[in-house]
Formats: sequence, structure tokens, C-alpha cells
Amino acid sequence: MENTSKKPLKTILTIVISLAFAGFFLWFALKGLDFKVIRKSLAKANYWWVLLAACFGIAAYWFRAIRWNLMLEPMGHHISNSNSLWSISFGYLMNLTIPRSGEVARATALYGVEKVPVDQSFGTIILERVVDLMCMVIFLGLTLIFKGEVIYSFYKNSGIELNPNKILMGAAVLIVGAVLFFVFKKRLARVPVLDKIIRFIEGVLEGLTSVFKLKQKGKFILYTAGIWISYYFAAYLVCFALPETSGFTFDDGFLILVVGTFGMIIPASGGIGAFNLAMKYGFMALFISMGKSGELGGEVGLTYSFISLPLQIVIMLVMGLISIPMLAKARNRITEHPLSDPN
Repeated sequence: MENTSKKPLKTILTIVISLAFAGFFLWFALKGLDFKVIRKSLAKANYWWVLLAACFGIAAYWFRAIRWNLMLEPMGHHISNSNSLWSISFGYLMNLTIPRSGEVARATALYGVEKVPVDQSFGTIILERVVDLMCMVIFLGLTLIFKGEVIYSFYKNSGIELNPNKILMGAAVLIVGAVLFFVFKKRLARVPVLDKIIRFIEGVLEGLTSVFKLKQKGKFILYTAGIWISYYFAAYLVCFALPETSGFTFDDGFLILVVGTFGMIIPASGGIGAFNLAMKYGFMALFISMGKSGELGGEVGLTYSFISLPLQIVIMLVMGLISIPMLAKARNRITEHPLSDPN
């Protein structure tokens, strides 16, 4: 009884903290902003480009659904693409209410329509996150290669100094820490708290190596590329909706995607506030590197965020709300025909 009574309190606290994060970052992003400038920019926007960006956003859902099926196949599960799609959509919808709750909701939804054990599907979701992190690192590398001067210009004008010695020292500490971890892993595992951390790290490493056990590695790589190419165009095409950013180059899109992803990682409700602030600083960096006003770049970045973020939230809401009756229909079909193949 005590545990069940704590769950609603924990949920409420999670939501309150998430909203507090969103409120703080949004206040910080909008501080000193002239809303008339934003309204004028939004009024001049070409929303056909936004619609095209939405198509790529939805395509990412479909690619992720098919890729999830590939990951479940080695465990003997052959699920339908539609059930995979709607389970993912339901998970994203839950993330809008309680940040990071979507992973469990997604695995639970799939069990309801395909009877895939939650622990198995949840394991593949963790693997997905690891693969997505690797893709994010690739785009970060592309950003550093093609837009390194943007980051340099931003830091140069911000007054922040990068100390190479501290960076090297930090890298050395990480390397030494990793070596010590593997040497004394068994002894550290005797401490309950450390044992949980070690198991988590081992799970991530196991997830990385399990990619190489897939039967259809080529398709897995292809669909992963499809997901991130879709993310890229969903972010980049919104630039063409605004006159101020319609001349942005292909490699500018790398920076926008990376900065936006960092903004969405912060556990704020729907990325609200954190995404807006990330775009403000990202566009400031771009404008400064072009020899333009950083203040103007911040305003344009916020205008972009007021189009891009609602677009993402609308896709999550629409796909998520559609998923509820679709998953219910699939569950009823299993209940009425328990011995039939749901696929």
C-alpha cells in the first residue's frame, strides 16, 4: 500500500519539476524579447514549407517502426508494422505528459497488442537510444567539420575562454576512470548502488554489441539513416518558411539539428523552453559567424522555434491520439481471436 501511495506523488512531482524546467527556460529565452518582431516574422512565414517538414517528421515514425521490428526479430517476435507504429506514437504522446515515461508506455502498449514481453522490448528501446546517440555524434562531427567556425565565433564573442589544458585533463580523468572501472568492476559490484550502475553500463555495452547480431544489418543501417535524414529535413525545411533563414545552406542544417536535439534532451515538458533557448543561441551563433547581429539572430531563432516546436508537438499529439483507438482495436482483435495470428 505504501508503494502505491507513493507512485501518484512521484508522478505529480515529476510533472511539476518538468513544468518548472519548461517555465524557467522559456522565461530565460523570452527575457527582453520584442514580441512584435516575432509576430511580424510569423505573419510572413510560408507554411507550405512547414507542411513539407511535417511529412518528414511523420516519415521518421514509420522508419523507426520498421527498424524496431528488425530488432525484435532475432528474439523470435514478428510484429506488424502498424502495431509497432502506434506503440511508438503512444509512447511519444506519454512523453508530453511525463518526460521519459514514453519508453515504458511504448513497451507496455506493444505487449497489449503483440504479447512481446516488456523486458525484451524495453531492452531494444535502450539499444535504440544508444544507436541514436551514435547518430547524434555523427551529426555533431559533421557540424564541427562544416560549421566549426560558427561555434568558434560564438565563443569568441561571448567572452567564454576554452582552456586546452583543462580539456586534456578532463579527457585524461575519463580515460583513467574507465580503466579503473573495468579493473575493479567486481569489487565495486559488491556495493548495491554501484552494482546497479555497473549493470546499467554493461547493458548499454551489450546493447552496442547486439547490433552486430542482427540478421538484416543492411536494412537496419538503411532505416536508421532514414530516421535521421527525416529528422534533418524536418528541421532544415522549416528554415525556408522564414525570409530571414531561407538562404541558409545545407550544412547550416547540421547545426540546427544538433542544437535542437540538445534542447529536446533536457527533461522539460515537450521540450518547451529548452528547445526555444537552444534555438535562440544556435541562431545567434550562425548570425555572428555571418557578420550579422547576434541579437537579430536570437530573435530569428526564437521565431524558428515557435514554428518548429509546435510542429513537433502537433505531430506527437495527432499520431498519439490516433494510436489510442488503433491500439484498442488491435487488443480487441486479439481478445476475440486469441489463437489467431495478429499479423
